[in-house]
Amino acid sequence: MALQTFRRHTFWHRLDVRGAPYAFVAPFFVVFAAFSFYPLLYTAWISLHRVELSSLDLMEWVGFDNYVALWQDERFWNALANTFTLGVVSTVPQLLMALGLAHLLHYRLRGSVFFRVAALTPYATSVGAAALVFTMLFERDFGMINWLLGLVGLDPVNWENDKWAAQLAISSIVIWRWTGYNALLYLAAMQAVPAERYEAAALDGASRWQQFRMVTVPGIRSTVVFTIVLSTIGATQLFGEPLIFGQGPNGITGGADNQYQTLGLLLYEEGWKNYQMGRAATIAWAMFLLLVLIFLGQRVVRRLTSRAAAARPVLSRSGT
Repeated sequence: MALQTFRRHTFWHRLDVRGAPYAFVAPFFVVFAAFSFYPLLYTAWISLHRVELSSLDLMEWVGFDNYVALWQDERFWNALANTFTLGVVSTVPQLLMALGLAHLLHYRLRGSVFFRVAALTPYATSVGAAALVFTMLFERDFGMINWLLGLVGLDPVNWENDKWAAQLAISSIVIWRWTGYNALLYLAAMQAVPAERYEAAALDGASRWQQFRMVTVPGIRSTVVFTIVLSTIGATQLFGEPLIFGQGPNGITGGADNQYQTLGLLLYEEGWKNYQMGRAATIAWAMFLLLVLIFLGQRVVRRLTSRAAAARPVLSRSGT
């Protein structure tokens, strides 16, 4: 009897030790399966059908016709090009400014807590409020930006109808909202860099700029890669800023000539304006596959870079 009790106790003890980790992580996988994995598979299934928003229960199997039509659609390539240019114009200056701002906040300043909170304020602002304010700033006839241009003798710019001007205005919204957030990420990574590295660099005669290049940037490389990936995902899914910026009286999304229509806006137009949910699901999967390709490309570039960095000392030793 005592032996059975001991075995039973041992069984439950082993079950508790081995099963507890799975029990702790199970809620995440349940939520992920319900709200991420299942919608992903269901969207893939819808993309293989012709289905309208008004009759979601009526599906007509079309196979890969939606993907073939999307490949031949000029609007898709236009939206893809706009998404790429908006992503580059908004991401590169944003991350560079965030890196410089974090470098300034890394040193002891009076009121540093205030500046850190102020840097995070744009991120806490809703995208709707930010886009509306910037839309008024870039308004053609009564906007403050054109008023400032007029003070220096420049002609007003039609920010909404001109392609590059509109993309620059939309990118400014993204830069304003996310620069402070990325700066705080960089700041947290900078504070984790050992102070001994800066002391050693200072003893070797390195200037502040050389310390930044040789110590700070390599020390936060993983965080920089993380922000690049995060910003790339955000740029691919860009939707709220261009939608509110170009919301005209007729509900035009992406401009009259689709000059700043992104993939997100094209998905919205197909699904909720043209009521073609099959085409919208196809665009959604095209965006997902695009992110997968970008991720694989980033992994390949990172692996080649690490191999080149590892081979550099070998080449230098062989040269000596």
